[in-house]
Amino acid sequence: MAHDMFSRRHLLAFGGVAFGAGLAAPALALTGDIVGEEDLTAQPTARRNTQSFRTVRWQDHFDNRRNGAILCDVASRALHFWSEDGETYLVYPTSVPMTEEFTRRGRTEITLMRREPVWIPTPNMRQRDPSLPERVEAGPENPMGTRAMNLSWQYYRIHGIDNPAKVGRMASNGCFGLFNHHVEYLFERCRVGTQVVVI
Repeated sequence: MAHDMFSRRHLLAFGGVAFGAGLAAPALALTGDIVGEEDLTAQPTARRNTQSFRTVRWQDHFDNRRNGAILCDVASRALHFWSEDGETYLVYPTSVPMTEEFTRRGRTEITLMRREPVWIPTPNMRQRDPSLPERVEAGPENPMGTRAMNLSWQYYRIHGIDNPAKVGRMASNGCFGLFNHHVEYLFERCRVGTQVVVI
């Protein structure tokens, strides 16, 4: 990932220009004042909620950064990550639950980490849509993309995605879906026990 030097003021100005142009939200990887930006032209254009895509303080949601900390913000459709050592802060656009019925808020943690996960629809998903397959193996058609991090809440995960147009939208059954290249980068910085708060 290429790194360019920006001040935080330049970061906000750049983000506003990118969003105003209707591009997919950039991945922001902050290390002090170093910002790593992904190739914006590689992402499909889609209308997304970008008004609340902003940086936040970890102290407002966590007592510490032990094992790293993830904040999933349903309203802003963003996932924030802080490393335990405080050197890395990531902000990624994410898909969020379609309705309040599918939304669970509160404190949880990562309990299992899977590369190239198999997707098995939940019983409720199959009840709502009996045409869903019983199982989807790893690959480009897998709704969980290339990585999955299970939370302590049954059936809730942070994972990649098969359809990039869902990112930044209310499009999930309760999970938080990231672009695959984002979830792969995040996956390498998380572990079992990473704290997660959903607001």
